[in-house]
Amino acid sequence: MTDLFPDRRRTWRVRCKHLLLDFDARLDFSVFQSGKWARDVYERFTTFMDRFHIAGWRRWLIVEPLSEAATLGTGGLMLMLMLAIPSFRETSDENWLKKSELAVTFLDRYGNEIGNRGIKHNDSVTLEDMPDHLIKATLATEDRRFFDHFGIDFFGTFRALLTNARAGGVVQGGSTITQQLAKNLFLSNERTIERKINEAFLALWLETHLAKNEILKLYLDRAYMGGGTFGVNSAAQYYFGKSVRDVTLPEAAMLAGLFKAPSKFSPLVNLPAARARANVVLDNLVEAGFMTEGQVYGARRNPATPIDRKQEDAPNYYLDWAFDEMRKLVDTFPKSVTESFFIVRTAIEPNLQRYAEHEVESALRQYGHDYGASQSALVIADLDGAVRAMVGGRDYGASQFNRAVDALRQPGSSFKPYVYATALASGQFTPQTIVVDSPVCIGNWCPHNYSGGYSGSMTLTQAITNSVNIIPVKLSIALGDGNPKLGRAKIIQTARNFGIYTPLPDTPSLPIGADEVNVLEHAVAYATFPNLGKVVAPHAALEVRTGTGDLVWRFDRDGKRPEQVISPKVALDMIGMMNSVVQNGTGRRAQLDGIQVAGKTGTTNGYRDAWFVGYTGNFSGAVWMGNDDYQPTKRMTGGTIPALIWHNVMAYAHQGVELRTLPGLPPPQHAPTVANAGAQGASAPQQILLTRKGTEALVRVERLLDEATRALPPPGVPPGPLGALGGATTQTAASEPPSAPTKGN
Repeated sequence: MTDLFPDRRRTWRVRCKHLLLDFDARLDFSVFQSGKWARDVYERFTTFMDRFHIAGWRRWLIVEPLSEAATLGTGGLMLMLMLAIPSFRETSDENWLKKSELAVTFLDRYGNEIGNRGIKHNDSVTLEDMPDHLIKATLATEDRRFFDHFGIDFFGTFRALLTNARAGGVVQGGSTITQQLAKNLFLSNERTIERKINEAFLALWLETHLAKNEILKLYLDRAYMGGGTFGVNSAAQYYFGKSVRDVTLPEAAMLAGLFKAPSKFSPLVNLPAARARANVVLDNLVEAGFMTEGQVYGARRNPATPIDRKQEDAPNYYLDWAFDEMRKLVDTFPKSVTESFFIVRTAIEPNLQRYAEHEVESALRQYGHDYGASQSALVIADLDGAVRAMVGGRDYGASQFNRAVDALRQPGSSFKPYVYATALASGQFTPQTIVVDSPVCIGNWCPHNYSGGYSGSMTLTQAITNSVNIIPVKLSIALGDGNPKLGRAKIIQTARNFGIYTPLPDTPSLPIGADEVNVLEHAVAYATFPNLGKVVAPHAALEVRTGTGDLVWRFDRDGKRPEQVISPKVALDMIGMMNSVVQNGTGRRAQLDGIQVAGKTGTTNGYRDAWFVGYTGNFSGAVWMGNDDYQPTKRMTGGTIPALIWHNVMAYAHQGVELRTLPGLPPPQHAPTVANAGAQGASAPQQILLTRKGTEALVRVERLLDEATRALPPPGVPPGPLGALGGATTQTAASEPPSAPTKGN
C-alpha cells in the first residue's frame, strides 16, 4: 500500500537529506583537494627555497643580523612615526613662519615706551649685507658643519658628548643651528626629552622646506640675544648703537658669544664674562680654519665695549609675560588684521614697578640670609585684573625664569579662602558657625595645626584668623556629606571658578594648600572678593594698535567680561573674615594706615614657601618667597617678610590714589580721600597718578580722537572749507571739477 500511495512529506525529507549529503560530500572533497593543493604548493616552495639555504658562519654573520635589523628597523620606524606626530602638528598651520614674526612695542599706562619684544622685519638686514666675520663667528661657535649635515649633526653631537665628558660638565652643546631654530619657531625652552625629540624632527622638516641660507638668516633674525632683543641686528643696536652691517670683528665675536647664554654673557650684565666668551669665539674661528691667529690678534688686544645703558631699567619679566599674552591675543584678531607689528599700551605703572623691584631686592638682601630665602615674586593688579606691577625674580639678568607666572608653588594656608568660600556658598555654614578643632584623619593621613595642639570650639572667622589646619579638612568632609573626595571636588571647582587654572590634583591635603598655584593667578583670584563675587582675568594689554596707529583691540571693549561665580553675600562674609586675619591674626604686618586690608598668609611644610596674598578696595596683590631648588627656609612664614613686602609696596601703590573702602567694612577712622603721599617717607619717590575720574576723562577724549580720525577724508581727497571734519563739504569739493586744466604727469 505504501508503494501505491507514497507519503509526499516523507519523499520531500529524503530529497532534502540527499541534497545535504551531496553538499557535505562536495564540501569535504573541496577541503581535501585544497589541503592537498596547499601541501603540494608548500612542498614545491620548500624545495625551491632550499636552494637558498645558508648554514654555518654565513647564516650567523650575515642572514641573522640582517633579519634582526629588518625587524628592529620596522619597529623603530613605527616608533619614530609615533614620536614625530606631535612635531607634524606644530607645522600644520600654513602661517607657521608668519606667526613667529610678531613684533611688539610696549607702552606703559601713560603711553611712554618701556620696551620691545619680537623681531621687526622692517629693520632686518639681508644675509648678504651682514659682515662675513659675524657669519663665520656664528658658524664656528654654534655649528661648524652647518652646510654639511641634514639638520642633525651626529658627529657634532658625539664630539660634544666627548668634550662634556672630559670636562665633567656641559661645556659644549650638540644642537645644530637648524635644531635651535626649530626650538625658537615652534617649541618652548623646557628641558625635556619630549622637546628634544620634537626639536630633532622639526629640524629635519625645516631642512626639507628651506634652503641653508634661509635657515641661517632666520636663526640670525630670531635668536634671543638678551636685554629683550631678538636677532643680531637688534642686538647690535642695543649693545653697540649701530647696525649689524657695521659691527667690527671684536663686536661680532661678542655677539656670537651671546647665543649660548645671553643673560650670562651679556656685556651689560657681566662685561668680563662677555669678553672672555668673545675670546673663546675667536679661538673657535682659528680652530675651525675660518681665520688665522694673525687675523684675530687685533680683536684679542682690543675687545669690544658696549654703550652705557645703566640708566635703562626695562620691566623685563612683565614684558615677557605681556608678549606671551600678545601671542595668544593675535590669534583672536579678525582675519582682516594682517600686520605683524603692534603697539600695545599696557597697565603697568612704571614707578610702582620700580618700587616693587627695589622692595623685593632690599628685603632679600636684608633678610634673605637670615631666613634662608633667595628668591621672591610679586604681582599687584587692579581689581579689574589689569596688572600694574610684576616681579618675577630678584635679577632678570641672572635668570629669565618668571617666578610670578611660570613657577608652580604650594600656596599653603593662602589656599584656605577658596575652602571657606565653598563652605559659605553651600548654605551650611556662616562666619559665626561653631566648629571644633580636634583630631581628624582621612585614611592614613592625619593633619596637624602649626602650633601642634588643638583649640576646641571656635567660629569659622576665628579658624581662618588663626589659620587652623584642621577646620578646612573637616569642611571638605562636611561639604561631601561625609565623602571628603566629593567635598574636595567642590573646592577645586570653586578655585577654577576664581581663575586658578593650574592643575589641582585631588589629594587629602588639598584643603590646606598642598597643591601648586602660580603667583599671578593667585593674586588676581583674590580680587573676586572685593568685586563681590565677580571673577576677572589677569591681563597686561589695555589697548592694541597696529604700527600705523589703527586701534584693533581694547580691553574695555573686547576683553573678557567679569563673571559672577559666588554670591555677593558670600563675598561680603569672606571680606569680613579675611579682614580679621589682618587685624587680629597672622597677617598683622600687612596692615595699612587708614586703608582697610583683607588677606591671608600661607606657609608650606618645611617652610619651603611663604606667601601673603591680600586686597584693598583699590588693588589685589600677592608676594611669594622661597628658593628655586625647593630647599626649606629658616622658619620663614607668610606673616613675616612676605607680609612686610606686601605692606610696603601696597602703601606706595595707594599714594595719590582715590581710596575706595572694602565692601561691607566701615571706613577706617580719619581715612583720607586720597592716600598720603608721604606715607613712605622722603626716601620713596612720590607716585604721580591720575584719579579714576581723570582717567575716565582721558579715555573719553581718546575715543573722540579715534572717531575724529575715522572721519578724516581718505588720502588724496582735499579737505572742505570747514576743515578735515567737514565731511559733507569735503565730498562736494572733491566732486567738483578743477577750475583750471592741469597738465598730466
